Amino acid sequence: MHTAPPRPTDDKGTYVRDMFARIAPRYDAANRVLTAGMDEGWRKRAIALLDPPHGGQILDLCCGTGDVVFHLLRTDPSLHVTGIDFCAPMLERARERAPHEARGEAAFLEGDVMSLPFENDRFDGATMGFSLRNVVNIDRVLQETLRVLRPGARFVNLDVSKAPNRLFKRAFDLYFYRLVPLIGGMVGGSRQAYTYLPNSLTHHPNADALRERFERAGFADAGYVRLMGGSIAIHYGTKR
Repeated sequence: MHTAPPRPTDDKGTYVRDMFARIAPRYDAANRVLTAGMDEGWRKRAIALLDPPHGGQILDLCCGTGDVVFHLLRTDPSLHVTGIDFCAPMLERARERAPHEARGEAAFLEGDVMSLPFENDRFDGATMGFSLRNVVNIDRVLQETLRVLRPGARFVNLDVSKAPNRLFKRAFDLYFYRLVPLIGGMVGGSRQAYTYLPNSLTHHPNADALRERFERAGFADAGYVRLMGGSIAIHYGTKR
């Protein structure tokens, strides 16, 4: 393991890290309000697709305040879950939550998901929730994730996606691009941040294109499940 985690040096990485630092204190409350609590169910679906082995070592990428980590441990307290994120205030919030919400072994590390500080073939599974569209280089994240997984282990990514149905997409876009900045500004404390987060979807690959990126990175049996009319997608792939 490296002694010091590398930090992104480009403008997007710095902007995203600083943005999440600003909204960390209210991030959990804002998520529950913005999704009407449905994000909890989406995480459960993602973990069910991961199907982690009993007692396994699991990595949660861009763990933020620990939502996926704690869901994993509620599903199976025998798991050993490591969350990694490059935003220190988010990690501080995760560590504050851990004594009350971690029903098993949880560790939180500061680091860059484009250069993971772990040896090859380390983990029995990996997850990522609502973050892939914010990284600087999707392909590099996928390659690094594949590297640290053991053969047969699966990576599951949960994120916002582009709904294929035009009418549903129009309704969702109205909410996502117009109302989320207003509500997020009030509840989350930063309208700027909650304007950026929806806009981060604009140049993100659609569901089919992202599946192809999984395949190109080397994941086998890559696929996805659409939720909420396709406005949410769970992508997955397995290391050969």
